[in-house]
Amino acid sequence: MAMERIAVIGAGTMGHGIAHVAAQAGYRVALYDIEQAFVDRGLANITANLDKGIEKGKITAEQKAATLANLRGTVDLSSAAADAQLVIEAVPEKLELKHELYRKLDAICPAGTIFGSNTSSLSIAKLAAATKRPAQFIGMHFFNPVHIMKLLEIVMADSTSPATLAAAKAFGERTGKDCIVVKDFPGFATSRLGVCLGLEAIRMVEQGVASAEDIDKAMTLGYAHPMGPLRLTDLVGLDVRLNIADYLHGELKSEVFKAPELMRSMVAEGKLGKKSGQGFYRW
Repeated sequence: MAMERIAVIGAGTMGHGIAHVAAQAGYRVALYDIEQAFVDRGLANITANLDKGIEKGKITAEQKAATLANLRGTVDLSSAAADAQLVIEAVPEKLELKHELYRKLDAICPAGTIFGSNTSSLSIAKLAAATKRPAQFIGMHFFNPVHIMKLLEIVMADSTSPATLAAAKAFGERTGKDCIVVKDFPGFATSRLGVCLGLEAIRMVEQGVASAEDIDKAMTLGYAHPMGPLRLTDLVGLDVRLNIADYLHGELKSEVFKAPELMRSMVAEGKLGKKSGQGFYRW
């Protein structure tokens, strides 16, 4: 049976982006969050991004209308997930929070429902341990902004079944993503490389090697990166990247992932990047 009904748990930056591309691809999508204000903000962001797409000639007004018709928001977890064939979780990177959510979803969802996590670094096997369906559990790591970025990093735990992998790939391809498949290992492929580069760039600022702007320009002009590592850190959030760095440092036992003191002090001062208005750049 073809997959048509999707639930996205978490209407923040990543969640509303995933809901956007799924609805635009023709899936019937329920977008859930714990407060109506969060749901409304997510839906408003989707509408704004669709409007930008029309302005740029990427989509038509009819495609916008069809996308929004496929989408509904809710603060009722059962309403969102009870008939979903695929649930994609995009809540904060806290293992216990995700465990609590997956225990609830396990009781709500039909036996055949696949669980996908948008985690950028947490162990898929550890997340799946909170459920009774480890064979139907997979990592589905999207990139921000989801409606523009082409990559979907699919993460396989040892317990993930080939059928679950095939379903995740089919979803990714239908939503216009290029999929890579990686093993469930700390940091996967993208976070491990991206965080490593970001931390080294912060160390260079800390050591006075160059300004944040010039370090970023070195990577954008010298290596054709679309965005420098420090601007990207501001967009992701210094607090988010610090949590990932601490996790990878503990798991991989590598000093490469030891967070610079500059990063810790900036987070302590509330300089979190774009969301706080100040990071390595003013926003």
